[in-house]
Amino acid sequence: MLALVQRVREARVEVAGRVTGAVGPGLLVFVCVVPADGEREAARLVDRLLELRIFADAAGKMNRSLQDMGGGLLIVPQFTLAADTAGGNRPSFSAAAPPAQGRALYERVLQFARARHTPVAAGEFGADMQVHLINDGPVTIPLEVR
Repeated sequence: MLALVQRVREARVEVAGRVTGAVGPGLLVFVCVVPADGEREAARLVDRLLELRIFADAAGKMNRSLQDMGGGLLIVPQFTLAADTAGGNRPSFSAAAPPAQGRALYERVLQFARARHTPVAAGEFGADMQVHLINDGPVTIPLEVR
């Protein structure tokens, strides 16, 4: 599973002018499922997201996790994280999981996250989404769970 994690002051996702998910301070996470992924990777991704220490402690060091600070988690499906540009200027997305697998595992990521943390908000699988965010830091971290 591929993820791009952004520490945010706030973020929201809109589909056709309707907000599907929004959070205040916390994490915005773009998630891409690849064919080798399963339930284990979905659960491990949630563990990593909740435990990733990228929030400042009292001394200003990145030493606190999302769970420590009680922030929001906005999870957005994004198959384009699997883009392969080695063949030229037009990316190939053949490394991403097929839509049915991607949707099912994205939903499992949401279920695992909601069982362990609150608030959890979401984008909409397969939709044309507009993502609005205020990146905090900025802190942007690629994450791969295999």
